[in-house]
Amino acid sequence: MKLRNVFAMITAAAMTLSLAACSGQSTASSTSSASSDSSSSAASKSSVSSEKSTASEESSGASYTIGICNYVDDASLNQIVENINARLAEIESEQGITINVKYDNCNADANVMNQIIANFAADNVDLMVGVATPVAMAMQSATEDSKTPVVFAAVSDPVGAGLVASLEEPGSNVTGSSDNLDTNSVMNLIFAQNPDAKKIGLLYDVGQDSSTAAIEHAKAYLDDKGVEYVERTATTAEEVALAAQALVSDGVDAVFTPTDNTIMKAELAIYEIFADAGIPHYTGADSFALNGAFLGYGVDYANLGRETADMIASILTEGKDPATTPVITFDNGTATVNTEICEKLGLDFDTVSEAFAPYCTRVEEITTAESFSDLES
Repeated sequence: MKLRNVFAMITAAAMTLSLAACSGQSTASSTSSASSDSSSSAASKSSVSSEKSTASEESSGASYTIGICNYVDDASLNQIVENINARLAEIESEQGITINVKYDNCNADANVMNQIIANFAADNVDLMVGVATPVAMAMQSATEDSKTPVVFAAVSDPVGAGLVASLEEPGSNVTGSSDNLDTNSVMNLIFAQNPDAKKIGLLYDVGQDSSTAAIEHAKAYLDDKGVEYVERTATTAEEVALAAQALVSDGVDAVFTPTDNTIMKAELAIYEIFADAGIPHYTGADSFALNGAFLGYGVDYANLGRETADMIASILTEGKDPATTPVITFDNGTATVNTEICEKLGLDFDTVSEAFAPYCTRVEEITTAESFSDLES
């Protein structure tokens, strides 16, 4: 009886140990499975996170190359280029991208200009920037087949030049910013300062597309007012000087020049001819006033450069289509008066500003210098 009880006790203990062992294995297996699922989930999340990180890095690390060709070395166009570059540098930092800029200036030489554009095409740039009408037109022709995006800057009449179908819907691979001049406003300023003006000189380069429409508008304005005008044209710096002297001999009361690059380039050489003769020179850009003209009226070229840079970035990084990207236009309401010339002409700046006030949004002062950066130094 005692042996039978001992055996029963040993058997029960063995069964208990066996059940405990089985239970332990099941628990371990369940724990291992949960751990495996957790590890798999973590790996999956890590993979998704890694993919998102990689995509973000690829987006932020994108690199683009653009080619900028400037038409001529003058204060306005140089100011545009400087501000395009400055704003693009800001965009690089903001978006974590790289924009490589290839820059050149053709100095109004058509052969050099075409070679520069050909070089851009050979380098497979992502976008071309044409500063001034002649460069924009050459880029348009050069990209007819490739359809490389072209952004122009400071084109006075993009529709008239055939660069775009309309300002709202350019229609092709070309769009940009316009410095279209409100000619009537400049004419109003001439007669606000001198209501008795009898003869106005028109000084421009007949070969500049930027001058064509503005000069026609000036003639129409003066015809309606019954005021005589004299036209003097020039295509070189020497011819500009001769034309300026001729206008003095013509006895004009004032001279008007639109956003004409040929005259702009020669302004530093001719402003004293007009100032010494007591003739105010009214022009279509503040850079003329910087270089000695009595008045420059028109757009803020620094702002135009920055707005153009924003358009460039939107085409490169957002995939915007130039064909449906409206041309940027600006308010022409700023009159910039050269106070040194104002004094030399025997005029009082405060009196002039008061006379101009009804015809512009603001009147600003400037002194004679070669470039805007000279004023800051």
